Amino acid sequence: MSPLWILLLGMVIVVGGVLVLRIHAFLALILGALVVALLTPRTSIYHHELRTNAVSVVSVDAEGQTVTLGAGSSDGVVVGTIFTVLRLDPADEAYQQVAVLQVERADENQAVARLIGATFRMAKDDLVILPAQERAAHTVSAQSIGEHVATGFGRTCMSIGILIAMAAIIGKCLLDSGGAERIVLAIRRALGEERTPVAFLGSGFLLGIPVFFDTVFYLLVPLAKAMRVRTGKDYVLYILTIVAGASIAHSLVPPTPGPLFVASELGVDIGLMMLGGCAVGLVAIAVGYLYAQWANRRWDIPLRPSAELTLAELEAMNNRDERTLPALGVSLLPILLPVVLIAGNTVLNLVIQDLPSAEIPGWLAGSKSVVNLLGNKNVALVIAGIIALLMLARQKRNSRADLAAAVQVALASGGIIILITAAGGAFGHVLRQTGISSQLQDLIPATQLALLPAAFGITTLVRIAQGSATVAMITAVGIFAPIAAVGSLAFHPLYLALAIGCGSKPYPWMNDSGFWIISTMSGFTEAETLKTVSVVISLMGVVGLVVTLLGAWLFPLI
Repeated sequence: MSPLWILLLGMVIVVGGVLVLRIHAFLALILGALVVALLTPRTSIYHHELRTNAVSVVSVDAEGQTVTLGAGSSDGVVVGTIFTVLRLDPADEAYQQVAVLQVERADENQAVARLIGATFRMAKDDLVILPAQERAAHTVSAQSIGEHVATGFGRTCMSIGILIAMAAIIGKCLLDSGGAERIVLAIRRALGEERTPVAFLGSGFLLGIPVFFDTVFYLLVPLAKAMRVRTGKDYVLYILTIVAGASIAHSLVPPTPGPLFVASELGVDIGLMMLGGCAVGLVAIAVGYLYAQWANRRWDIPLRPSAELTLAELEAMNNRDERTLPALGVSLLPILLPVVLIAGNTVLNLVIQDLPSAEIPGWLAGSKSVVNLLGNKNVALVIAGIIALLMLARQKRNSRADLAAAVQVALASGGIIILITAAGGAFGHVLRQTGISSQLQDLIPATQLALLPAAFGITTLVRIAQGSATVAMITAVGIFAPIAAVGSLAFHPLYLALAIGCGSKPYPWMNDSGFWIISTMSGFTEAETLKTVSVVISLMGVVGLVVTLLGAWLFPLI
């Protein structure tokens, strides 16, 4: 069965199960993942694993005997390393081993290898892979359906499990201690109540540059809830402005991984990518803000009780005496500290990576390991969670039993989010194994004038297919970077990078982990999330593409 048909069937099962049959999201996603895994041939899984783990071929010499590989000593490649060369046989559409490469020299980023005893010419589209990785691909393709689903589930838990658990604790402590209310009051006094959504929009965008979108949403959603309690209105506006600001920065502005990788692959200067991403992103979030205002007038979604926040607690928060709230600096610490630690780690690594080892000051090299430890997103959130618990204990004078109860309630709420998000990760994982990304390459038009919308469209299709914006960007740039390298573009590659970033926005749905995080933590139903959050993110992506096209036409930068 074609990967596109498998994708369509998977979408019908998940969307239909959640919205029509009212099956719990976790069960619908697991069922969809099992069906997709059942329909995916083992050959497709094997080819997907090969392409995923293959080393990129940077260049091949004129004789087709010497190859420059996009992996170096930092990846464990040393002189003498052996690689297997695989070539796709058009007759049976299977990869066959055709030659062996041996590394002759290697630096930190690249290696030069030569064919051993081969009588044919190496082609740039041949796959180069370590023998162990090829064997691993066979092993993965031979796994059972349940193992494929469990692998995707486990990888997602490894990525977001600790983050969600600690974010739930931070949110619970901010709400119970009054810290969230103190921050909201400070924002209202500084900007006025009518400008609070603009503050959420700007804060989300700025925080989304150094920090993953999920983390930004974890940190800001308690403030949106506290603001809703204070004002009694505009909950949709508060949530959508946070989402709009953080989501667009995540795909357009380095040093977040997606735009950073795309800029690197296309040879775009990081500083230029940051400027271009900010320019396009600011226009996009302005339109997103207008949609958020319209959606807020169109739908009045209430602040619903959740596992960590009952109706009685909401009422108590609304009537709390301002004099009992913690200080502003203490309230901000659990939010700002992880941002500073994560951003500091990112900046330090960017500074060091371009310096020769001999030029790195001793104190900077010595501090790198400490900063890398504290700047790890999991460690930073754990530290912030401990600080939030200490703030709650100091504010409430709670006993250890009370604090333990607060943590238990927070983790009960976070546990549901982890299960649903991990199930979405499993669904996306088995969809990727179908090989749908490779099939989408056939949809690329040949004319250069259509290159930007084509890059947008392909990225969007990959995003819809497997859920992750970052994976969609990485996949799309792998398709379009060779096209950009072959011909002389009529515009700067920056615009191609921006088109790919904008294409990673439409259309978040049930296979996107961020969809479930927003839906569950905000209290929106699945249908409400689709018609508000998914639409505003998609709209900003389309607006970003229009701005990119205008920029390439008016200011080609060549």
